[in-house]
Amino acid sequence: MQADDLGCSGTCDSPADCQGTALCPVNRARPAVVAPLPPAADEDEEPQSKNFTSTRNACKLCTPLGACLAFRGVEGCIPFLHGGQGCSTYIRRYLISHFREPIDIASSNFHEDSAIFGGSKNFSLGALNITRQYQPQIIGAATTCLTETIGEDMGQLIRDVEEKHGDAAAPIVHVSTASYRGTHIDGFHSAVRELVEQLAVAGGKNKNIALFPGMVSTADLRHLKEIFADFGLPLTLLPDYSESMDGATWSEYEKLQSGGTPIAAIRALGSAQAAIEFGRVLEGTNTAGTVLQTKFAIPRRLLGLPMGIRESDAFFNALAEIAGVETPTKYQRERGRLVDSLIDGHKYAFEKRAIVFGEEDLVIGLTALLCEIGVTPVLCASGGRSKKLEKCLREAAPELPVESLVKEGFDFAEIAEAAPELKPDFLIGSSKGYSIARRLKVPLIRVGFPIHDRIGGQRVLHLGYRGAQELFDRLINALLEVKQGNSPIGYSYL
Repeated sequence: MQADDLGCSGTCDSPADCQGTALCPVNRARPAVVAPLPPAADEDEEPQSKNFTSTRNACKLCTPLGACLAFRGVEGCIPFLHGGQGCSTYIRRYLISHFREPIDIASSNFHEDSAIFGGSKNFSLGALNITRQYQPQIIGAATTCLTETIGEDMGQLIRDVEEKHGDAAAPIVHVSTASYRGTHIDGFHSAVRELVEQLAVAGGKNKNIALFPGMVSTADLRHLKEIFADFGLPLTLLPDYSESMDGATWSEYEKLQSGGTPIAAIRALGSAQAAIEFGRVLEGTNTAGTVLQTKFAIPRRLLGLPMGIRESDAFFNALAEIAGVETPTKYQRERGRLVDSLIDGHKYAFEKRAIVFGEEDLVIGLTALLCEIGVTPVLCASGGRSKKLEKCLREAAPELPVESLVKEGFDFAEIAEAAPELKPDFLIGSSKGYSIARRLKVPLIRVGFPIHDRIGGQRVLHLGYRGAQELFDRLINALLEVKQGNSPIGYSYL
């Protein structure tokens, strides 16, 4: 396994400086850490074996990574990590290799004295330096594991910066993102919630619809904006990194890429007509949508990611109801073409077996799509721990067989252990599943985040009838390629 696959930045100079795992480059000579018998688990959690190795390849990424991406979806916002420098290096590496765009992530650069005495000096100096060098409209400050562990009083630190330095430092939005209590998706949702909580204000009602789509691709974001425009619905999309993380070539280098949700639009969310939020596992949690609902009495609709026919139908029906119009003919025809293609390709997909992995709502959306096309997901795995995955998944995909495995808190080592017996025909998820697919000699359909080993990973379309069409075509063609490659004759007509 690579050091990067273990969540290690690989930037430390000595074991004493290590901010990664016990298998990072400088610590690789050390024996693997074997945890002692853990304390009694919650009733809903599966007990781990006595000698469970703690240095595993997680099926998730760090919490502040999601927050940094959400902040880059705000116009003129720069992410600022309050913690060790290795955290920003690790996050930049993942985001750059997926989006193929430069991204600056500032760091307060903790050292030993900061960990003991606090990082107030680092934080204020960092905020001033960022403002001077980048002239941001806003700073998105996310606290890392080290900062959270020492109990840094972020509210007081931000007040100190405001009182002592005034306009010399840009306004700061803070989000708590300790990786030991969440995933990159948790950090993403938390950052979006804090942007709404700290910036939105009440006002006269407008016709805008607030849409919180979650951590989807840049192509998904552009498609969502197209759909709302075709329904005639004014939209505030938060976050919107469709241009800031997938823009055109520059004539001159931009320290802060253009694009993103305007801050004025975020402030106006307190006057929105309605809020739509994607994410079945968000039910019962405090989100940007619930902030608008409780603070400003704005109606909120919680939908699953619109992947496949059934979940996309729910989304388009919701828009039609809000707009008071029928779904535009353009999308009715897209749905019709999708149904027709499912008939064409059904014989190739029927009774195929799949392993699905990724963040929880992506797994739910993919499973719903696979069940609709006759594929049996034999394992649905996520590194998240919402304790809602199986319930939400079976609601979205009632056809899922009872014997199919649904696993929360799973890592890639556990997926690799379970996979041979399950005999999948393909895997569907991020690039991090490639080594498993290679050993099994089955295709990997790359979706979600991160996609490191293909160009265009940031532009994979997942949502709506159009997204389902593209995923279905890719999946069927991958299966046909296997059939053709394994044939002793190599039929050119299938």
